[in-house]
Amino acid sequence: MKKFLVNVSQWLLFAAGITACAGSGHVLHGDAAHAATIAGVVVSLVAGTMAAQKEPVKSWLSARPVLWFLFLFNAAVAVGAGLFVHGAQGMGTAVGMGLVSLGAGGGLLRSRSEHA
Repeated sequence: MKKFLVNVSQWLLFAAGITACAGSGHVLHGDAAHAATIAGVVVSLVAGTMAAQKEPVKSWLSARPVLWFLFLFNAAVAVGAGLFVHGAQGMGTAVGMGLVSLGAGGGLLRSRSEHA
């Protein structure tokens, strides 16, 4: 029961962080919106990382088809953001999605060397 409650609380924290990132600009303004966005990013990164290290999510994320999808999709979004979104928002999106794509590519290379 304790394990179940920990898992549920991690996913709820992850969802709350994502909600804070996406919705803080609609509710708050100025410095408060920026602070809520940054806090949401930190909460979702920590809770998401903890949740992704547990089964069955860990084995699903390390599957080759999922890694290929993450690699190609995030690379395409990074290129698209770099070309079509102007300013700091486009640069930040391109860098962030590029890092995710590189991480998935690293996972593909690591799984290839394990299978060889």
